Amino acid sequence: MRHHDTAGHRHDPTASAGQPGQPDVGDETARFWEEHYGRNERVWSGRANPILVEVATPLPAGTVLDLGCGEGADAIWLAGRGWRVTAVDVAETALARAAEEATAAGVESRIEFRRHDLTRTFPPGEYDLVSAQFLQSPLELPRAQLLQSAARAVAPGGRLLIVEHGEVPPWGRHDHAHARFSTPSETLAVLDLDPDRWDTERLDAPRRQATGPHGETGELVDHVVLVRRTR
Repeated sequence: MRHHDTAGHRHDPTASAGQPGQPDVGDETARFWEEHYGRNERVWSGRANPILVEVATPLPAGTVLDLGCGEGADAIWLAGRGWRVTAVDVAETALARAAEEATAAGVESRIEFRRHDLTRTFPPGEYDLVSAQFLQSPLELPRAQLLQSAARAVAPGGRLLIVEHGEVPPWGRHDHAHARFSTPSETLAVLDLDPDRWDTERLDAPRRQATGPHGETGELVDHVVLVRRTR
């Protein structure tokens, strides 16, 4: 098993790559995401993201970094299958909910919840799988820097899985009519990977049916990049 940040399950919202007890978190970022989670008792479905499930199911359990873990569904699903998970988010409310759900699921000992503002700090260590599921934000996000940091966190033999929205959901098109999303090929190019050290295992844009926040149904497009570090 490869290096994992800190074993254990404690929810330590003050922990970061900076000084102990002093997380480097932007006020605007913290305020936005706390308001986002504070508007409802639950924001997400509680089910693991389907592409992650598809990709991780055949893999041997190891260490995994879950970037932007939200309320913890992916982390809990992975931990339930034997992975040791470092799950990070900027929202204390989301992390507290995730820790509570992990305890209820009986997998708290396999998950370390950490608070990071990924626009400022990135978790240390190398992992067998780094998962970036819909790591998109209406706030300014240093996307290239963040994704390249995610690639650097992959251990030899490990994988980076990036799943992003490929287009605006049907129920959001009125508000985001002119939004443009990077293609999988563009995202792969942003990673700037050494072809002698990386293999591309998946580069596609599958469609799936989903339900919106008010019960709407429609077809979504996911942009998927899966790369494996060979050495």
